[in-house]
Amino acid sequence: MQIIDKLAQLSVALKGDLFYNPSNVKHQTMRLAYATDASVYQEVPLAVAIPQDVADLKALISFASKEGVTLIPRTAGTSLAGQVVGSGIVMDISRFFNQILEVNVEERWVRVQPGVIRDDLNNYLKPFGLMFGPETSTASRAMIGGMIGNNSSGLHSIVWGDTRKNLLSARVLINDGSEVVFEELQEQQYFDKLRHNSREGDIYRAVNTLITDPQNITAIQSGYPKKTLTRRNTGYALDFLVDRDQPFNMCKLLAGSEGTIGIVTEAKLQLMPLPPKEIGLLCVHFEDMISCMHGNNVALSHGPEASELVDKYILDFTVGHPTYQHNRFFIEGDPQALLIVEFRSDDPVLLQQKAEALKKDLIAKGLGYAYPFITGVQETNLVWDVRKAGLGLIRNLPGDEQPVNLIEDCAVSPEDLPDYVRDVQVLLAEEGVHASYYAHAGAGELHIEPFINLKTADGKRKFRTILEKTTDLVLKYNGSLSGEHGDGRLRGEFIGKVLGEKVYELLVETKDIFDPLGVFNAQKIVNTPPMDTALRYDQVTDGKTIKTYFDFTKQESILRLAEKCSGSGDCRKTEITGGTMCPSFMATRDEKDTTRARANMLRQFLTNSTQKNRFDHEEIKEVMDLCLSCKACKSECPSSVDVAKMKAEFLQHYYDAHGASFRASVIANFTKSQVLGSYVAPLYNLVVKTPFLAGIVKSVVGFAPKRSLPTVSFTTLSGWIKKQEKLTAPKRKVYLFSDEFTEYNDTAIGITAYKLLTALGYEVVVPKHIESGRTYLSKGFVKEAKRIANRNIELLDGLISEDTPLIGIEPSAIITFRDEYLDLVDSNKHAAAQAIAKHALMIDEFLVAEIAAGRLHPEQFSNEKRHIKLHGHCYQKAFHLVGFTEKVLTLPQNYTVEVIPSGCCGMAGSFGYEKEHYEVSMKVAELVLLPAVRNAEENTIIAAAGTSCRHQIKDGASKKSYHPVEILYDALIK
Repeated sequence: MQIIDKLAQLSVALKGDLFYNPSNVKHQTMRLAYATDASVYQEVPLAVAIPQDVADLKALISFASKEGVTLIPRTAGTSLAGQVVGSGIVMDISRFFNQILEVNVEERWVRVQPGVIRDDLNNYLKPFGLMFGPETSTASRAMIGGMIGNNSSGLHSIVWGDTRKNLLSARVLINDGSEVVFEELQEQQYFDKLRHNSREGDIYRAVNTLITDPQNITAIQSGYPKKTLTRRNTGYALDFLVDRDQPFNMCKLLAGSEGTIGIVTEAKLQLMPLPPKEIGLLCVHFEDMISCMHGNNVALSHGPEASELVDKYILDFTVGHPTYQHNRFFIEGDPQALLIVEFRSDDPVLLQQKAEALKKDLIAKGLGYAYPFITGVQETNLVWDVRKAGLGLIRNLPGDEQPVNLIEDCAVSPEDLPDYVRDVQVLLAEEGVHASYYAHAGAGELHIEPFINLKTADGKRKFRTILEKTTDLVLKYNGSLSGEHGDGRLRGEFIGKVLGEKVYELLVETKDIFDPLGVFNAQKIVNTPPMDTALRYDQVTDGKTIKTYFDFTKQESILRLAEKCSGSGDCRKTEITGGTMCPSFMATRDEKDTTRARANMLRQFLTNSTQKNRFDHEEIKEVMDLCLSCKACKSECPSSVDVAKMKAEFLQHYYDAHGASFRASVIANFTKSQVLGSYVAPLYNLVVKTPFLAGIVKSVVGFAPKRSLPTVSFTTLSGWIKKQEKLTAPKRKVYLFSDEFTEYNDTAIGITAYKLLTALGYEVVVPKHIESGRTYLSKGFVKEAKRIANRNIELLDGLISEDTPLIGIEPSAIITFRDEYLDLVDSNKHAAAQAIAKHALMIDEFLVAEIAAGRLHPEQFSNEKRHIKLHGHCYQKAFHLVGFTEKVLTLPQNYTVEVIPSGCCGMAGSFGYEKEHYEVSMKVAELVLLPAVRNAEENTIIAAAGTSCRHQIKDGASKKSYHPVEILYDALIK
């Protein structure tokens, strides 16, 4: 029987899903989506399993044992050393093993399944005044199972400790399928384990023999890193098991074992009280890296909570970034290195004193040149976000020389850092390589990422050589090859050199004790393949040869844009963490529905496809299907991987090969249908409002039966405005962009906007223009969108300026001028498009600017008290415009605004209409938005600028929401 037939039988036996068939598009899509993690490796797995329960896990273990395949346990897939990349069966336990099972407040512990996200766990624990300490930079999506596998630490580890220190016990499936408990054992309990007549007893007896042998103890004690180094994660933690000063606990070995000795089904974690509320960051600026390392040692003498490094490369990539430019508020000058030193206290005065003491000490020693002290949760979070985004930010480096995870996990004692860094700089200079330096200076572990072109033979040579030479430095300083990211398949072949061959033999023996058949994540830590094989870039394609309709010059090419995805998984956070990216993943929790999967799928086919049209692959279509084109990835992804743009580009090429569907054409040409409908508005509205007739329309087009259809207005906005008398002495003139939705469907809102502006003294003119092209872009009709963009720029060129801005009512329409148009128009129109983009404003932005200029005043509006709940449109969020809406709605002095912490509304233009997408659309809406609307008090006003958002609120919550201009006009004293 062929393996595929055996997998088919296994699939029937599992409650969860198994994707294994290369000829099935969905199956192959899943296999390709799981071919990578956050490392440089890529290997298509035999299959991908999504187990639902422990019985599924046991069935998979049984199958793997019989068939000689390995199981690769995976949670968030943010591994940097290739731990979850391999040719076996990837088991994604993040989907169903995500329950918080029990909390004991008095004893300060929690029992969880391995798919629980660290930050989501702490959000749950916060009301109890407790938290789980280890905090990776990926904590918004990193899961407990992965944190155990890697023995994750994080930026506060010098105080809060690593996962090993906080792992009390674990339920683990071992290689015979039995479930055992690893926990702290007193002496008698330990001897009882040794007498067990079971597979568990076999393991304990063999481990006991290994760790009590005097020669082994000597080898372990002499081979492992010095005790002053807390970041010590090389190989298996045998040094902890031979330590007789503490009770025996197999969890010490389990932490950092990378899923190679068993599968964790539950974990009992030690908790700590919430840290002091007052937080302060002394952000010490340095002119060189070595001085910064000396400054770090000074900082450590002052007992901080954290001491973290950010270098110039990372800081430079925050400049102009759609999100992180805002985070630069504390930067002074152009530092080569920045040391972020955190202090906490319940007493703000004491907090200030701690910072001042360190500052004086640094100045006395001639270290640093600027020392801004940042306090407050909101401001300090902005600073920490820059540090946490380092991995993604440096992926914005242009060209094929890219930062590589290679020596980023090597650690030495902090007192050795100045000399170690100097040695690394010399080493890299000899190889002609630059690098970024950042992260855990306080713990002695810097994430040093060399810039290497892994697409070339010379780059692959440097990849190996740099790691080989760095191991000499690790030995020199008695450091650790791996501090928190693990060995995986990246560093495994060098463990023997660093710990000694005798210790390496013990590691191999340890693996054999637990897993003699290689059932669990084989070829990780020990017996690993060469570190320079199975790389992402074994095949090279020049992205500039791939012809596109959008201009990808700024990103070098569409392939280069896809390659910018580091795999760090920022797109896997949940609604609990907040943000918009990625709404489809938040709803489905499927890896294929992440920004990461979409970028990786494009990269793989654009690199490896043998077809003339490299976009013509059903697997790309599969991963793009649930993309809502919300634009969140453009701003929230540290690498700014704009999947919405790439999706539109893909769809146009796909249409070139296959033609567009009837429904896609209907939606793209929405404006044309509305033009026709406006001529017979009563009849059109009768059809869409009559359930039977509307049902026929929905059935023919492919819309969801439960979705209401938009009506058309009895007049157009531009037609109505033409009939209005002009102001005699206006403050200034503005041009109003009458987008296709406001022109035909939301005309009443457009009229209200006109009335508001004219009542405030502005001359409002609708210039000659055509539709925005948003409907064409949303369905991937990029050729037509390009024609529209060119035409609108031609029509508006010379009209729009700082004095006469272009104002929009519908976010998705006006923002095309600032976004897609810049990459769509012909080269001879670039300058005009850029000039218009600078002054294409949401009406909220315009009004806020007028307030700042002193031309609008609270006295012009009602002073009654009203409370508003505001939902921001996705594009407003992507371009950081929600704050303008919030501010303008508080212009009436007794109006208060509460921004709903929602992501996408789920409607996303036509997405929520489409019958196969309706369920996901509503799931997205139900995450935050609709519950917030339903729970609002009766007299609370619901505000939403987007037409799709208002439609979703109406359909999903049966409540009317209002455009901000409607609220302001209602409050205006007339």
